[in-house]
Amino acid sequence: MKITSNFDSGNIEIIKADDPADIQLAIRKDNQSDFYQWFHFRLNSPHPQLHKITINNASGSAYPDGWQDYQAVASYDRQTWFRVETEYDGKVLTISHYPEAESVYFAYFAPYSYERHQDLLHQAQNDYNCQLIDLGETLDGRDMSLLVIGEPDDSKKKIWITARQHPGESMAEWFIEGLLDRLLDEDDGVARSLLAKAVFYIVPNMNPDGSVRGNLRTNAAGANLNREWQNPSLATSPEVYLVRQKMLETGLDMFLDIHGDENLPYNFVAGSEGVPSYNDHMRQLEQDFKAALLTVTPEFQVKYGYDKDAPGQANLTVATNWVAEQFKCLAYTVEMPFKDNADLPDAAFGWSDIRSMKLGQDSLTAILQVVDKLR
Repeated sequence: MKITSNFDSGNIEIIKADDPADIQLAIRKDNQSDFYQWFHFRLNSPHPQLHKITINNASGSAYPDGWQDYQAVASYDRQTWFRVETEYDGKVLTISHYPEAESVYFAYFAPYSYERHQDLLHQAQNDYNCQLIDLGETLDGRDMSLLVIGEPDDSKKKIWITARQHPGESMAEWFIEGLLDRLLDEDDGVARSLLAKAVFYIVPNMNPDGSVRGNLRTNAAGANLNREWQNPSLATSPEVYLVRQKMLETGLDMFLDIHGDENLPYNFVAGSEGVPSYNDHMRQLEQDFKAALLTVTPEFQVKYGYDKDAPGQANLTVATNWVAEQFKCLAYTVEMPFKDNADLPDAAFGWSDIRSMKLGQDSLTAILQVVDKLR
């Protein structure tokens, strides 16, 4: 029997792995950080029996409440990720699975590999309407890549979308893949209408170093990028620094920052109500966007979400708040679950990569409903 995480986005530490009925593991902390929750490892076992895998340090993770009602995902082909029996007793997380093949992968959520990220970028640039721009490098020397979709024109709205500031939130890049599939479809009426009115600036992965390293929340320097937007630096948060500079150069009329939430089993958005410049126009745009998305898909809801900041009390180091205050625009954080959507549960797959992609596609219809009102 063998357990390994020596691959892209792999994360696990082996404590004991000589008995299929009693495998003891731990999740490795993010580099230079105490955050941890993301795991991704492979089990090779010749034993045709139930395997019990215990993650011993689950209670000390970044979001221990996130383990309640959570089911890990597994895959035999790294394409289809299904949910497996998982229990949390307040201290340890136990995954129980009877492998149907010698090798099986387990993960916190369906991984989005760096190789697939490169494919996404270069398949997109093949479209006549898309340009791939290199903004600079991360601390580990990886590219910070921006996709510009549409013909730039001052009369068009500028819509920025960023994803995966927190690398373990892989559903965010699946969301972007779905959105791009639709936005680059020349036969899609919503896409054609949007690109006649707007230019999209999309960063599919804000944190490629953390993604490859198997981090939950931080970059190679241990920085939480979504707390770096007020004063980013090339020394600790070049990802934010480079994207922020480009935003200031191009201007911005609407912003979506795509994330995943460990605790809440719902899709929801978080706005910028607490920024000093919040006004009636921004409030109306938020309401219109939410109303449109509610109409488009039952996967979205507005009953559950984060508490709103009091007026003037927003944390301006957070991307959505900094952007809203800097550009006086509609800015939303989009959150998806690691668990399942409790409004539309799926016992076999839970909230998944495929459903994340479809929500990305549906979001374009909601954007179309507000694009004419952005200025």
